[in-house]
Amino acid sequence: MQYTSQAVAKPYFVAAIGLFVGQILFGLIMGLQYVVGDFLFPALPFNVARMVHTNLLIVWLLFGFMGAAYYMVPEESETELWSPRLALVLFWVFLAAGALTILGYLFVPYARLAEMTGNDILATMGREFLEQPLITKIGIVVVALAFLFNITMTMLRGRKTAISMVLLLGLWGLAIFFLFSFVNPHNLVRDKFYWWWVVHLWVEGVWELILGALLAFVLIKVTGVDREVIEKWLYVIITLTLVTGIIGTGHHYYWIGAPEYWQWWGSIFSALEPIPFFAMTVFAFNMVNRRRREHPNRAATLWALGTGVMAFLGAGVWGFLHTLAPVNFYTHGSQITAAHGHMAFYGAYVMVVLCIISYAMPILRGRAANSNKAQVMEMWAFWLMTIAMVFITLFLTAAGILQVWLQRVSDTPLSFMATQDQISLFYWMREASGVIFLIGLLIYLASFFVKGDKKAVAA
Repeated sequence: MQYTSQAVAKPYFVAAIGLFVGQILFGLIMGLQYVVGDFLFPALPFNVARMVHTNLLIVWLLFGFMGAAYYMVPEESETELWSPRLALVLFWVFLAAGALTILGYLFVPYARLAEMTGNDILATMGREFLEQPLITKIGIVVVALAFLFNITMTMLRGRKTAISMVLLLGLWGLAIFFLFSFVNPHNLVRDKFYWWWVVHLWVEGVWELILGALLAFVLIKVTGVDREVIEKWLYVIITLTLVTGIIGTGHHYYWIGAPEYWQWWGSIFSALEPIPFFAMTVFAFNMVNRRRREHPNRAATLWALGTGVMAFLGAGVWGFLHTLAPVNFYTHGSQITAAHGHMAFYGAYVMVVLCIISYAMPILRGRAANSNKAQVMEMWAFWLMTIAMVFITLFLTAAGILQVWLQRVSDTPLSFMATQDQISLFYWMREASGVIFLIGLLIYLASFFVKGDKKAVAA
């Protein structure tokens, strides 16, 4: 059954895709600056492009998560959203705040931006991924709390399901752990502790709960498998996620001045982190194999299966490659880290947001699925983006291995810049793969504008 208030998800999805395109464009600019150092300098220095690239990633995924919640929760709760008007107001507030922040990064020197936005009152700026001005951080908290109030009130007056409860737990965790971004101690070790409580416990903790809930919701819809079966799998996955992810935070404590025992705790539990992602992959394929119906939205099913596989490879396998302390001693901060980050974010979070958009947008537009032509385009987009990301990861991995050897292991180590010159070929190949990824994304976007051969009424 479709609920009228689910329509508020549509602008969130549209904004998410628009910001995603922006993120990839800035990624391509950065990739070119790796090999053409003065490209767009001084108009767009590398540090600014990187800040915009990573912040757009966070913001568009948050838009995707919020849109997914607004779509899923009324259906799971079997009741209309508590306040659709509040959801729309928050959309425009969040979009305006995000746009103004990005414009600030681009057109105001960062030190000046800090002065203008109250950083002298409470210093929170200047840390990777948490570069947002104080007023933006406060705005994010206000938007997040109002969003959570809306979602929580909807769930309290309707049906409670395991999927909606896991989603809500993940969303509340997202908001709570972001509060540590306001804590910026002078002691560098303590600073890194709190910084990782935001960054790690987001992407390797509560965001994984959101991922599991979104994937379970889509799989119920496209396979027709009994909810009880899917919910049992979900319980197993989130338990493994929380146990390994929370203690596994220790793999970030190896070299920041923390006690030595974290090298053991971090290594052991980080080595176990691929298990929930492997379980997620088995879960997705198992549910599709046991499906009771052939859902017309084949593209959404493909995204669901791809999410499990790519999340396991990116977050699981590539995370494991350099998570053990004796290995991390050499690889920390190298291009191997970048390789892991790119595939992990794409597999675990980008793909699941694209999956829920692929499933929900046709229904929000009055059909069960897009036309066959549109779905063929979308599946081409899936393969182009996914294969391009695999090659981006492989090229960065090769660059990282060579970087570690030349700069850190060799008996005659090279300087950082001399090493970068030696591995520039891999950066060029990474850039070419990035262009193919952008083409795939544009095809994904275009698929929603292809007129159908016939309209299907949403089930």
